[in-house]
Amino acid sequence: MSERVSSRPAEPVPAFAAAEAGAALPGSRPAGGAPTGTGWRSPLVLLMIMAAAMQLSFAAWWNLMNNFAVHELGFTGREIGIQQSIREIPGLLAFTAIYLLLFMREQTLAYLSLALLGIGVAATGYFPTIWGFYLTTLVMSVGFHYYETMNQSLSLQWLPKERAAAGMGKILSIGAAAQLVAYGLIFFAWQSLELSFTTVFLVAGLLTLVVLAFLVIAFPQFREGVPQRKKIVLRKRYWLYYALTFMGGARRQIFTVFAGFLMVERFGYDVHEVAALFLVNGAVNMLLAPKIGAWIGKVGEKTALTVEYIGLIGVFATYAFVTNAYLAGALYVIDHAFFAIAIAMKTYFQKIADPADIAPTAGVAFTINHIAAVFIPALFGLVWLISPAAVFLTGAAMACVSLTLSRLVPDAPREGNEVVFFWRKPVAAAAE
Repeated sequence: MSERVSSRPAEPVPAFAAAEAGAALPGSRPAGGAPTGTGWRSPLVLLMIMAAAMQLSFAAWWNLMNNFAVHELGFTGREIGIQQSIREIPGLLAFTAIYLLLFMREQTLAYLSLALLGIGVAATGYFPTIWGFYLTTLVMSVGFHYYETMNQSLSLQWLPKERAAAGMGKILSIGAAAQLVAYGLIFFAWQSLELSFTTVFLVAGLLTLVVLAFLVIAFPQFREGVPQRKKIVLRKRYWLYYALTFMGGARRQIFTVFAGFLMVERFGYDVHEVAALFLVNGAVNMLLAPKIGAWIGKVGEKTALTVEYIGLIGVFATYAFVTNAYLAGALYVIDHAFFAIAIAMKTYFQKIADPADIAPTAGVAFTINHIAAVFIPALFGLVWLISPAAVFLTGAAMACVSLTLSRLVPDAPREGNEVVFFWRKPVAAAAE
């Protein structure tokens, strides 16, 4: 593909880069009254606190979800599969976020999404029926998936390319710290205070709403980078990013739905034991995520994704035959640690993308990520009743496909150099 000369004006300095340079960060107010983004009121800090606000409720919901489903509602693999498929429907519809941006800014939509997430989690314990759980799952999931869509878009716009991976690592680390708070409170208080599911869901949801109120009051509205296209964008040259995203969504469902369910159903993990496992997860990610982000910046996306998928093949293959509860817990922690390397997929897209495509493509990517996610939980919930091992071996096969795709990522991705076929000899570049 020949390199085309862009007629676009020079790219504006990302907001986070301006903050690091000590420049003022204008928000949406007119000149003369524009808020600044220096110090702690910077876009990066905002992204970090939003990540913490999201995890305070979502982590608690995720910790209790399987125990609530099994012990309070009597779920089997079939019902948990249906519930998780319902949870993924908003992810499938994430592309519709671009139409909401016709009426509001991305930062505002992120705030509204966090509010919906907090409300959905807070209400969960008050609807202790199968259909009630399905309903509250749908509400919190709409908030979660729209927030994640906006978070990815704003991160790629606000963080400069050369420091995006490291910045995303810091954001993941703060999110993991919030997870530690949620899991720690559940672990230490569940038995000693004889907490109920209703109480924990309510407190977790309210914590997210309290932090959100602080964000609305304390932070200005930051401008995005290049004005974003307000329509669905699908480009042929992004096909590898789409493929990696699709496989990542399919494979992740095996972990998010069935690995946790395995702990409760097969190995009898109680609420406080699941919380302890998640505490370890949070601690590992809090410590490793910034290092992983910096490592991706050094070795590049191709190497990072290759390491991730090789590791996941081994983890899923071992899941299929594990019989020891401690080994299963260790696999869960290792599997979760690989999530941070998914930063490489985002920075790969950031490097190849037209800057105006970031917001619409974030929505499209979440939809692609959730195409398989809508039917895999329900379908594999039925497979689970016959052979849990087959579910995890399928996950290993998916990781093999992702590994093959990762080898098509160029060593130096950029616009015009989106894919490299390893079975072809590179064509010598023409002299400038």
